[in-house]
Amino acid sequence: MFEHHRRIVVEWGECDPAGIVFFPNYLKWFDDCATALFAAAGLPLQTLFPAHGVVGIPVVEVRVTYKASATFGDELMAKTSIAEWRRSSFVMQHRIYKKDVLQVEGLVTRVWVGAGEDGKLKSRPLPREIVERFTANRAS
Repeated sequence: MFEHHRRIVVEWGECDPAGIVFFPNYLKWFDDCATALFAAAGLPLQTLFPAHGVVGIPVVEVRVTYKASATFGDELMAKTSIAEWRRSSFVMQHRIYKKDVLQVEGLVTRVWVGAGEDGKLKSRPLPREIVERFTANRAS
């Protein structure tokens, strides 16, 4: 499984008044990690989308488990991979660690979407070459 690692340093402005990471920041980090994963696989989104005539990969489901808190100044390691490929969607797994302790785990389902003839967004089958790029790569 192709996995990308991204270092995150918790900034003061990412914390709530209790001094812990405000939970929506994890969702932003998941999004940043998704972009980084595609880039690490040689598929930067800014060129991938126009090349395939798609609008993007919007989120349709998020499941997050918070196991421990992170605070200002903590150095975290986000590990991102694609856990499941479907016809027109895929599930990304994001695991965020402090040292070697799992802090947060998220599963985010995204859909490969293009504009339909009526201008509305419509799911499209994932191109086989994209799936193969991730399944052929085994390290980050």
